[in-house]
This record gives sequence, C-alpha cells and structure tokens, in this order.
Amino acid sequence: MSEELVNSIRDAVSVINDPHMGVSIVEMGIVQDISVDGDEAKIIIKPTNPGCMSVARIAADAKTQAEKVDGVSKAVIIVEGHAMADSINEMINR
Repeated sequence: MSEELVNSIRDAVSVINDPHMGVSIVEMGIVQDISVDGDEAKIIIKPTNPGCMSVARIAADAKTQAEKVDGVSKAVIIVEGHAMADSINEMINR
C-alpha cells in the first residue's frame, strides 16, 4: 500500500466538514481508516451518532473526493456503527 496515496486521499476527504459541527470529518475522527489495494481505495467512516442524518451525504462526498485523487479509480466507502449502515453502504457503492 502506498502511504503517499493514503495521505493524498486523507487530504482530499479532509475538506469535507461535518455539517453539524463545521469541523473536518478527518479531524473529528469520523474517518476511521483509509487503505489502498492497487487503484482502489477503501475508506471506513464511523459517525459520532448511530442515527446521524448526514452520514449518507458525508459518505457520498468522501467517495467523490477520493475518486478525484490521481491513482484512485474507485473508492469503496464502508459506514460502520450506524443504524442504517447496510443500506447506506449498498446505496453509496453501487
């Protein structure tokens, strides 16, 4: 795994702010992990509230931002710890 690519992805998603707090999702610890396998990035997101109404938007934005990074052709977003995680993951990663 390229540490440089992981850092580029982290930088790209750090522009996304939690809509309620106005703080980067990276700074807040919502982005739990970023890994890369070839040209596919996997980002694990865990909202601070298991009923967070904004997590689908955050996940979609993270996917968009990660896929803008040179060297990433696909980003898979995994939401964990949310009441509707399975549905959100299915919707985001179609």
